[in-house]
Amino acid sequence: VQLQASGGGLVQAGDSLRLSCAASGRTFSSYTMGWFRQAPGKEREFVASISWNGGSTRYADSVKGRFTISRDNAKNTVYLQMNSLKPEDTAVYYCAATNTWRATMEREYHYWGQGTEVTVSS
Repeated sequence: VQLQASGGGLVQAGDSLRLSCAASGRTFSSYTMGWFRQAPGKEREFVASISWNGGSTRYADSVKGRFTISRDNAKNTVYLQMNSLKPEDTAVYYCAATNTWRATMEREYHYWGQGTEVTVSS
């Protein structure tokens, strides 16, 4: 599967942004999808994941209550709605796919998009 992330940009603290990740291939609906991010000078970290049918989601503690992951299997797309953005959310955001149920670790994901940059100014 090939992944294409989009929707990043420059916003102010407190604003909202929605990232999208479009996938190619007929098997999208079978994958757990995840979002990761990498801030300047830091390692890539888990943000959120969603099971193949959307019935199970997981979030990093740092984004719980502010970010929401969702998917539309008919459109082969996964979303990350980001509300109440903070400067510390500034990072390049990557979407990824895996066959592993409820995966949260980078090494569990097999397919990666190219990343979309989010900058939150204070």
